[in-house]
Amino acid sequence: MQDAVLAMLAKEASHGYHLHARLRQSLGPLGESMNRGQIYVTLARLEKAGLVVCERADGLPERPDRKVYALTPAGQQRVAAWLAEVGWPKPDLAEFHLKLVAAAAARLADPVELVGAQRRELLRRLNETQHAALAEPAGSGAGLLLEGIMLRLQADLRWLAACERAWSRIDDKVENA
Repeated sequence: MQDAVLAMLAKEASHGYHLHARLRQSLGPLGESMNRGQIYVTLARLEKAGLVVCERADGLPERPDRKVYALTPAGQQRVAAWLAEVGWPKPDLAEFHLKLVAAAAARLADPVELVGAQRRELLRRLNETQHAALAEPAGSGAGLLLEGIMLRLQADLRWLAACERAWSRIDDKVENA
């Protein structure tokens, strides 16, 4: 969650309510259960870690002053590292989706390139797992585990193909606009 919040701040400084709304919108139905308080706790932790700074923004007469959060240079470095990170064996699909949304929104990276980097890593791991499975005797417990890992990798690769198709269409619409 911290990295996604940081990446959302890479586009523009924002207050917690706006960040919460952007994250919920990005996650669709999965974001409906997101607690607004979680965003404020995350922002406090990021501020304590020196990754964001908080300033008071003048509010409207009917609203109190709001805290607006912005990235520090250390926060910008962490976002760049997060975008370059390729995660497996435990990829969090919602986090990867937020990475793509944030990268596109702030023009930090090309989502299709991020998908490609993730795909290359998964293909490398699938190849390694296939070789390990071939070395196992038929019917072994380790062979069954390796088969499960291969199936998971193949499913993740199919999802990445869907991501690439979707983000390529989005890129085409932006270029043609």
